Amino acid sequence: MGEEKDSQNDTVFKQLSEAVANNPDDPSVQFNLGLFLWNRSGIESKQKAAEHFVIAAKLNPQDANAFRYLGHYYSKVSIDTQRALKCYQRALALSPQDSESGESLCDLLDKEGKESLEVAVCREASGKSPRAFWAFRRLGFLQVHQKKWSEAVQSLQQAIRGYPTSADLWEALGLAYQRLSMFTAAIKSYGRAIELEDSRVFSLVESGYVFMMIGSHRKGVELFQQALQISPENLAAHFGLGCALLELSKECISLGAFRWGASVLEEASKVAKAGTNLGKDISCMWKLHGDIQLTYAKCFPWMDENPALQTDKNALSASIKSWKNTCFSAALSAKHSYQQSLHLTPWQANIYTDIAITIDAINSFKEAEKRDLIQGELPEKMIIGGLLLESCNNEFWVALGCLSHHVELKQHAFIRSLQLDVSLAAAWAYLGQLYRKQGEKTLAQQAFDRARSIDPSLALPWAGMSADMSIRALKPDEAYDCCLRAAQILPLPEFQMGLAKLALLSGQLSLSEVFGPIRQALYHAPQYPEAHNLLGLVCEARCDYLSAIASFRLARCAINISSSDAEKLLDISINLARTFCKADKAKEAVQECEELKKKGVLDWEGLHIYALSSWTLGKKDQALSVVRILAARVKSLEPNLASASISFICRMLYYISGRESVTTSILKMPRSLFESSKVSFVVSAIHILDQSNQLEAVVSSSRSSLLSHDEITGMHFLITLSKLVKHSSKDCLGIQNGVYHLRKVLHKYPNSYLLRNLLGYLLVSSNEHKDTHLSTRCFTVRCSTALCPKEEGLKSSPEILGASVVACYTTGSSNHKYSFPTCEDQSPHQHGSLKLLQKWYHQEPWNKNARYMLILNYMQKAREERYPQHLCIGLERLTGLALSDESRPYERFQLLLCASETNLQRGNLIGCINHANNALKISVSDGYLFFAHLLLCRAYAAEHNRPRLLEEYTRCLNLKVDYHIGLICLKYIESWYGLDETNGNIVELKFEECSKDIKYSWNVWMALLKLVQGLIAVSNRDFVAAEDLFAQACSLNHNESCLYMCHGAICMELARQQCNSDYLMLGTGSLKKARDTCVAPLPILQLLLAQAEASLGYKDQWERYLQLEWSTWPPEMRPSEIFFQMHLLLGPLDDGMQSSSRTKHHQKNPLRWILQAIHLNPSCSRYWKALQHCN
Repeated sequence: MGEEKDSQNDTVFKQLSEAVANNPDDPSVQFNLGLFLWNRSGIESKQKAAEHFVIAAKLNPQDANAFRYLGHYYSKVSIDTQRALKCYQRALALSPQDSESGESLCDLLDKEGKESLEVAVCREASGKSPRAFWAFRRLGFLQVHQKKWSEAVQSLQQAIRGYPTSADLWEALGLAYQRLSMFTAAIKSYGRAIELEDSRVFSLVESGYVFMMIGSHRKGVELFQQALQISPENLAAHFGLGCALLELSKECISLGAFRWGASVLEEASKVAKAGTNLGKDISCMWKLHGDIQLTYAKCFPWMDENPALQTDKNALSASIKSWKNTCFSAALSAKHSYQQSLHLTPWQANIYTDIAITIDAINSFKEAEKRDLIQGELPEKMIIGGLLLESCNNEFWVALGCLSHHVELKQHAFIRSLQLDVSLAAAWAYLGQLYRKQGEKTLAQQAFDRARSIDPSLALPWAGMSADMSIRALKPDEAYDCCLRAAQILPLPEFQMGLAKLALLSGQLSLSEVFGPIRQALYHAPQYPEAHNLLGLVCEARCDYLSAIASFRLARCAINISSSDAEKLLDISINLARTFCKADKAKEAVQECEELKKKGVLDWEGLHIYALSSWTLGKKDQALSVVRILAARVKSLEPNLASASISFICRMLYYISGRESVTTSILKMPRSLFESSKVSFVVSAIHILDQSNQLEAVVSSSRSSLLSHDEITGMHFLITLSKLVKHSSKDCLGIQNGVYHLRKVLHKYPNSYLLRNLLGYLLVSSNEHKDTHLSTRCFTVRCSTALCPKEEGLKSSPEILGASVVACYTTGSSNHKYSFPTCEDQSPHQHGSLKLLQKWYHQEPWNKNARYMLILNYMQKAREERYPQHLCIGLERLTGLALSDESRPYERFQLLLCASETNLQRGNLIGCINHANNALKISVSDGYLFFAHLLLCRAYAAEHNRPRLLEEYTRCLNLKVDYHIGLICLKYIESWYGLDETNGNIVELKFEECSKDIKYSWNVWMALLKLVQGLIAVSNRDFVAAEDLFAQACSLNHNESCLYMCHGAICMELARQQCNSDYLMLGTGSLKKARDTCVAPLPILQLLLAQAEASLGYKDQWERYLQLEWSTWPPEMRPSEIFFQMHLLLGPLDDGMQSSSRTKHHQKNPLRWILQAIHLNPSCSRYWKALQHCN
């Protein structure tokens, strides 16, 4: 092979030599021979090649290739740098895109240190040709080296067009973007470099730092880990990973995930430790390790997962000691790392501050008796060491003030920092804290106010403001808001415990914004019994009694470990007993109370719990004896406590001995004991149940103690209940009496949510016709359900509103454009009840009442829209979900009826029957069971199963029902399927019977019955009987336009059949009354009037009513009869009909009107006959 190649080379050489000999003046031949010789090895060949290049350049001075190879010869063979530079410059001048010449020229200039000339060459080449990509690349790298980032971006972007797969260019561009703080662009550039070469460690590391800068610490961790997999000993990657994990842990800690944050810090500590082993002389790596360990010492949480801690004092003490030792070890490790960092860089003043803070943390984890005085002064000395290096650093002065134990030095340090920067909010805040400890309340208040005005995001001024609530005359709610702001900004245990105390004062213990902080406080201050006690109170307020019991037990163990304060121990024991009582653990509550009784410390609250728990266990005699002990102590109690005790005594006497006994006891008590709002409420409640009114005088005198708005409205609430009970009949409460009282009271207290809510509830419960619609006016339904006050024993306003919408029997179209409402009180769509219920259920997805009311309102919406498929599918899902949970019998019954109705409307008769039969198995009253049997009647009718239909119909008749709408539905079924042949008028008798108790709207229901009977008569073609029934309905209810319209229509039909003008006059009168009483234009009404007037010969009235009917309908909804009437109206085109009053749409050809009518209703023979007459 070698010999063959040599022979080929010799042949080529001979051919090129002959060409040169034949054409010595041809520069291309000279260049080709020179290029052949240049590619051969040996200095002699390259010298000969240079001779031919020189000849070629002389023959063709514009040949850049010849000058390029001459430059290579002078730079690599003869080593004549100046000539090489000139040759390369000549080559570039001829061809600026020649990257080989340009790179070689720049390399020579770089070796000689002529960087400015190198930049000039690149600029010149790039200026001459936009495709000189080598120049842009070289210039971009040089500008990056010179830190000219903006210029570098432009050059590198241009270079990337020529070298799009160059990872170096993308990496350099990413660095330039990073230095310009264009982080998104930098991430994309680094990412492209990594895509091209996944081993680019620099890009991975710098991308990680960029992601950290934009707060995406998790992504930064991934990139640093990827870099370490490629280069395990890369210090920058170790440092970046440690920093990213540290920031990620802080993010977890800010979210309250302390255990997660601690585990992340453990991993960060391992990474930083590995970094210190690789770079033992790198100060920043040791400082990072110190930062991680100090953060770990501050965030490591104490956990109370062991149940033995609640009862074993030694176990709790060992757990707290183990937690402290872990934190102490981490802080000690941080101190050693900071000391090593300071040893390497003793000029770094901030490390002195870090060491001081770490020593202070170490001292805080030591037991009080083990603390060394000299060790306690070390933080001050370290801070002073930092100040010797940077005496004008105001933050160091603030740190000195915080860590010093000398009051004078503290004050001096804070004032000195303010001299350096008077707007330093932290210095003002700590100065205010110092003044407050010294008792200088005014100065403290001024300092806190100054700090808060400078920096509202500082926590300490807000905490100081809440602590000075008595001096500032703040309300508990305002102080709570201030402390909440402080705890959210800086979650210190002291702030969090203060927040819980203020929540207790302001009645906001059950809020999540209190539970979270107090739980966090326990993670970092388990040695404080107060933290456990406050957590127990919060859990109790949230009705989590088991957790509250565990917290109170831990509090008792903690106080036995620390101080054994008898007063605090008593409070905790009372709290524990009370929680036992609320958690239905009366036996444990009694045991706690008996322990306190043995010690002789059972106070008034303990006696309350003791008596109630004993009564719960069925020990009435014991409970009665405790009540007597409490009664004997009443006179020695403070007025508020005495009133609470009297109220409790009255309630317990009622539970133990009954109403007569407690009434007798109340009458024997001095009247002065009842001068309290609490007692007044209890006595009034007992008075409600006393039909003999023995306590009338006591109740009247006690009401003079009611002063606040809430107390007065609450008493009116009880008075309303009294009206309901005392004016009740055998079967129902006196609802109208209660409604009348509330209407009077609401004139005086119109903004009382309690009274308005009760009025709405009573109106929904009323049998009167319009009360259901009036109930919707009692609430502001568009407010958030979370803002509505919570009142025990009441339905919320969304529930009552939803019930009022469901209780409305009127139907209409959901599209208001085609809706013709007949009920003047109908307004469910206007109130947005469905949206409110959806919002309520979204806010409280666990609330079964919200879901139940939402299902009922969706059912109402589906009924109004004639059960569209999408609503039926949604209802099936919601009812299926609700039926899978446990619920009260009545609610479950209603849900089964909804499911049955939905299946019936969708044609699933088997599902309908099954759900209805399941509803019949539930124990509810006959009035409710009636509707399940009614549904079965409809299902069997759809199945054409007459025997079962007759069976269910008979069961409906045998049940006692008080609901008119149910009887009306039954009457329709009876008529449609011929079931009234054997039962006569039983339904009518039941209807009249259930209307007896209705005082104000019985005539409305009776008119409705006559209407139904009339419609049935119409379906039976008995128009005379129908006219009589419609006339009776009109006489019973003069305000219902539909009744008059039905009567007018039937009279017109009778007039047509009998050719009797009397019926025509009677019908015209009824139709005019319907027009005058309707709340909105009724369809066909004007058309009927037009026909009646035309029959009487009044053509002008005929035309006027047709115009009104025409405008009543939307264009796409107009019925065919209107067009036919227009045809009749315009048929005889005489002079009298060509009046100027006709509108433009009346000017059509009569033929076109009849054709339009036939198009809309081709089955009407009258229209075809009219068309024949036209032809």
